[in-house]
Amino acid sequence: MQSGRWKVLAGCLLGVALLLSGVTPAVGADDQAIRIGAFFALSGPAATIGTPTKLVAQMVVDRINKTGGIGGRKLDLVVGDTESEPTRALMEAKRLVEKEKVVAVIGPTRTDEGLAVKPYFEDTAHVPVIMTIGGDPVIAGGKFGPFRWTFKTPQRTSVAVKKVYDHLRSRKLTKVALLTASDGFGKDGLAWLDQLAPEFGIEIVAREVFAVSDTDMTPQIIKTRETGAQALICWTIGPAGARVAKNVKQLGLTIPLIQCHGQPDPKYIELAGEAAEGSIMPATKLMVVDQLPDSDPQKAVIQEFIKLYTEEYKYDKQYPINTHSGYAWDAIYLLANALRQVGSDPEKLRAAIETTQGYVGVSGIFSLTPEDHNGLGTDSMVMVKVEKGKWVMLQP
Repeated sequence: MQSGRWKVLAGCLLGVALLLSGVTPAVGADDQAIRIGAFFALSGPAATIGTPTKLVAQMVVDRINKTGGIGGRKLDLVVGDTESEPTRALMEAKRLVEKEKVVAVIGPTRTDEGLAVKPYFEDTAHVPVIMTIGGDPVIAGGKFGPFRWTFKTPQRTSVAVKKVYDHLRSRKLTKVALLTASDGFGKDGLAWLDQLAPEFGIEIVAREVFAVSDTDMTPQIIKTRETGAQALICWTIGPAGARVAKNVKQLGLTIPLIQCHGQPDPKYIELAGEAAEGSIMPATKLMVVDQLPDSDPQKAVIQEFIKLYTEEYKYDKQYPINTHSGYAWDAIYLLANALRQVGSDPEKLRAAIETTQGYVGVSGIFSLTPEDHNGLGTDSMVMVKVEKGKWVMLQP
């Protein structure tokens, strides 16, 4: 018993000595970790996107920690599952901020989830959230509300629409039929397709809508055949896009099928099969890195990402690289770069992210402003076409 007391006393004296000498004891050092929240669709319909996004987020955190962390402090990723549901996403956002005390949050996966949690971050939480969703509304302002604390790394819908319309204009195709999903992502696409059409000399001759759970879009596609459309634009993510491709082939439609920026994914080719052949869509450069010139600043970054993903972590065995794969990489690095500059004070952190200039990421070169909390333009995307089951970059 006496020996035990002496050990306790010795430990206390050692701790006091270390404090007086300015040395922090190594025991409990992990308590100084910077906690980052990450919530994605790890189950439900969007799990095929959300799960690999989570894996990439952890991969980046590991990489940063192996190289010294942030000023010697490790990053600690605290993960939540939105279950692909907006209500659950809000519950997870509150848990991460209020219980886990994270300094910022990465995610979620779907546009509807992003819309559900945005008011919480803007009105209550007041910590930065860098979303990995496709839709624009979360940072659109106006009727969608302020986006002071909200950022996103995937290209804005408006940027993807401009890329598509610029491609059609280069081919002198002016009449298009639209086939869009009824969810938040599809509605956002439809709004921008409508709004930007006049700027590119595009006439929309048909507008058809489907639910993402629909198994057959043939009735809607049939309605577009007699309109004189020179191209069919489909705006959805996930398996629904492949079902549209199959229906187009079954009907013998010969006009180009243009998918959105959410479809460049080996899963699309797998699900659509032969019907994927000839599909055209905007994509991040990640999908065609070997076809980029060596002068492209993103090429080396993308190659490093692919090497880690495929050779060190071997995630591609279960989740082949797709256009979504780099979104979490970019989100974590935007946050980490800001943390290095200003620390974890919420307002300073938010301001540092907002003024990021020239960050070379997987998805593009990011230059943000108070008016643009994405910071990517059409030059961050390329148009690709499925040829013999591979992605081929089309000339600008």
